Amino acid sequence: METGFLRRIFLGLAMVVSGIVTAMAGALPASAEPGATLAQVRERGHLSCGVNPGLPGFATQNTDGRWSGFDVAYCRAIAAAIFADPEAVDFVPLNARERFDALTDGTIDVLLRNSTATMARDAGMPLDFPVVTYFDGQGFLVRKQLGVSSARELSGATVCVEDGTTTKLNLDDYFRAQGIRYEPVVFGSALETIDAYLNGRCDAYTTDASGLYAHRMRASDPDEHVVLPEVISKEPLGPAVRDDDPQWADLVRWVHFAMLNAEEHDVTAENARERAANDPTPVIRRLLGIEGEFGAMLGLDEGWAVEVIAHVGNYGEVFARNIGDASPLNIQRGLNALWTRGGLQYGQPIR
Repeated sequence: METGFLRRIFLGLAMVVSGIVTAMAGALPASAEPGATLAQVRERGHLSCGVNPGLPGFATQNTDGRWSGFDVAYCRAIAAAIFADPEAVDFVPLNARERFDALTDGTIDVLLRNSTATMARDAGMPLDFPVVTYFDGQGFLVRKQLGVSSARELSGATVCVEDGTTTKLNLDDYFRAQGIRYEPVVFGSALETIDAYLNGRCDAYTTDASGLYAHRMRASDPDEHVVLPEVISKEPLGPAVRDDDPQWADLVRWVHFAMLNAEEHDVTAENARERAANDPTPVIRRLLGIEGEFGAMLGLDEGWAVEVIAHVGNYGEVFARNIGDASPLNIQRGLNALWTRGGLQYGQPIR
């Protein structure tokens, strides 16, 4: 009787544990198994991509509802790799506070919203940051009439800053290290923050330097505002994915590396298909899927990189037309130049 009683207890506990595990599995995003995200995206017929609600050069919508920008181009590039169609994307605008929840709960497949990779986010949240698409750093925007040429001259100033980002912490760290007193004026979204600054609510506005150049264009006279020289933080920006699907993280990572390798070897949107058909160079043939079976490693067709480059362009083309010298922002490549030109962007080899 004692053995039978214990057996019944163990059986009951096993059923309870099984029920808890089943319930937990049902609460997880459907991509809890490696490779599931790509399968879900294919079954749905489009990529769900989280983007900034409005950041000139990175993610904006025109009057016809069409999205464009540097981050938007990466959404289209991932769609092109999967579907050979850069239009197979549903863009989901997200503010800073809701962006990571939308990713972890499965609302979106990938987040491309000028998000900084940090240890707290990478190791402390169920997230993975596969690659850095834009090396940035936080700075300050002020009116020329304020008469300052350095952030060290902002003692006692009011500074507009967005809540729910790394920006406020960086701001506190910088002024504390400098022994400077300041007054933060905190807002819930990037647009509220820049609008408050432009309306005279604050002496200065702080965010990533790329955002300063982008939001400066919202001023009635952009030339009346200047970006101060100090860069007070490291802001490695790039896509974020859930950390439960390494194949999906690999796919997102290698889309970026393909675009970098394409720029390094002068493969462009205009010549990608012709070079895929005729180029004898081994590194080009591997990149464009003529030699090897590298697409299969990502769950993609072998010509995936041709589709990315032909539809979206290489990294340099995407940079130039959205935020570089072919755009109103005219941001210099700087750290985002290729490694062969003094920058940090380095496409790992396809071999």
